[in-house]
Amino acid sequence: MTADRGRYYLDIEKVRAFLPHRAPFLLVDRILEIHPQGDLSKFDLTNGSAMVGTKVVGIKNFTYNEPFIPGHFPNYSIVPGVIQVETMAQVASFALYPHFEGRPELSRGFQCILVGVDGVRFRKPVIPGDTLRVQAELTKARGKIWGFHVEGFVEGQRVVEADVLANLTMNGE
Repeated sequence: MTADRGRYYLDIEKVRAFLPHRAPFLLVDRILEIHPQGDLSKFDLTNGSAMVGTKVVGIKNFTYNEPFIPGHFPNYSIVPGVIQVETMAQVASFALYPHFEGRPELSRGFQCILVGVDGVRFRKPVIPGDTLRVQAELTKARGKIWGFHVEGFVEGQRVVEADVLANLTMNGE
């Protein structure tokens, strides 16, 4: 991991260390950038309004070997929409990464649970061989419910977008 003027780069090992997901549901291969807002030395799970505007960019490389591809539409290999939405939600959760970095007492027991999805639009199929580049922005934080606007791109063309809501909890609260 390197940080340069608010930009972060996380390889798969750093991704695995942050997200609790494992194969086949770990859907982030790399985080390319995080542009945090707010004071990184302070973190209040119930008052994230200072973090609104935090942006994250991550990628997922889809291959035919993904366990969900062969059975979804057997004669038409596309990435299921629900997988695209879950990928976008996982990338969005990295908006919190800069606040947890180097503070294991905060990250232990933390969960970012997807609780809502609105305004989903699938504009073009994502197929094996595509790299989905996800851009997420924290748009609201009210108590433990945080909202993100997320968009997915393949070769610079927007293929999916949604607004997702997450419930942030610590130690099973």
